[in-house]
Amino acid sequence: MKNCLVLSVLLSGIATSFSQSTNSIATNAAPRRPQSPAVVSPEVQSDGRVIFRIRSTNDAVIKVTGDWRSGPVELRRGSNQVWSGTLGPLDPDIYGYSFNIDGVEVIDPSNPWSKPMRASRTSLVEVPGNPPRLWEFQPVPHGTVHIHNYFSKSLNRLRRLHVYTPPGYEKNRSRLPVLYLFHGSGDNDATWTVGGRAHFIADNLLARKQCQPMVIVMTDGHAYVAAPGAAATNATARNVDAFRDDLLREVMPLVESTYRIKADRAHRAIIGLSMGGGQSLRIGLERQDLFAWVGGMSSFLPDPEKAVAASFPKSKSDLRLLWIGCGKDDFLIDGARRLAAALSERNIPHEFRETAGNHSWPVWRGYLGEFLPLLFTDKRKG
Repeated sequence: MKNCLVLSVLLSGIATSFSQSTNSIATNAAPRRPQSPAVVSPEVQSDGRVIFRIRSTNDAVIKVTGDWRSGPVELRRGSNQVWSGTLGPLDPDIYGYSFNIDGVEVIDPSNPWSKPMRASRTSLVEVPGNPPRLWEFQPVPHGTVHIHNYFSKSLNRLRRLHVYTPPGYEKNRSRLPVLYLFHGSGDNDATWTVGGRAHFIADNLLARKQCQPMVIVMTDGHAYVAAPGAAATNATARNVDAFRDDLLREVMPLVESTYRIKADRAHRAIIGLSMGGGQSLRIGLERQDLFAWVGGMSSFLPDPEKAVAASFPKSKSDLRLLWIGCGKDDFLIDGARRLAAALSERNIPHEFRETAGNHSWPVWRGYLGEFLPLLFTDKRKG
């Protein structure tokens, strides 16, 4: 009983002391400044217009630039040091954008959705379609995106890749064809799902019975790293060589031992965009013994004529599909036209899609939606 009484007094004293201390702190504390309301950006309107906002206390020239065709939009200062500007209406799509503040590009600090990149500088905004577009989430069966970390003996470092398996893969024990899908120079192995929506495109095409079930492997295209202090001479060619070695020696064996893959050329496809398009064309055309389906989107291929001559010395092809796509306003359109012309000169069967658009993801998402239905069909003999 005595011990209980002592404990009660001690607790009472502690409580009184804490209360007095708290009151003292509250009395002596400086009054809090009212918090500014949170900035909402981007705000997508029902008519497709998009309002961008950013808070800045400095006098500056602030613009927003992005994947749309209409050019930069200058922001104006409003209340609470919030700058805003309205764009559009925009067509339904996903657009990358950045704020440009006195010439410095930054992501939208109010938007948690950014494009996976080597150096993060691009935010993303989606203008939804009605009805939903091919790349949008729809109420259909969905596949799974897996993430793999692996140690590349070829490159002597840790690497990562993403793998899409179609709906029902876990229950269906059949083996599937595989597509190797590559990103561009500023991006990484996550970009084709986070911004490109490759998995939703495949899901929706499958639900419409417009493409074959397949495994899609999305790799990290940045394989060559120059030694510290060394000049990065011939970096593009060295990167393709290092990437090819990693793909053939590390990635493909990993994928084929982990997933139920039909490991033969008739069931293996390869395509990429920009830097990845150069990689897919060079590797796919050099190794036609491994790939029967080859494509390139807005591909960076320094010498198209030389590549064609080396890949088809006898002016004969047994590829089931050679597909090339590029936008008319893309800065790489001349190379795409030269590639198509060189193929035509040697009578190499191919498909060349010269479309509207520039060097941007709205174009490449559309190309993937066109390319997937062409793969692994009996209509194309090879």
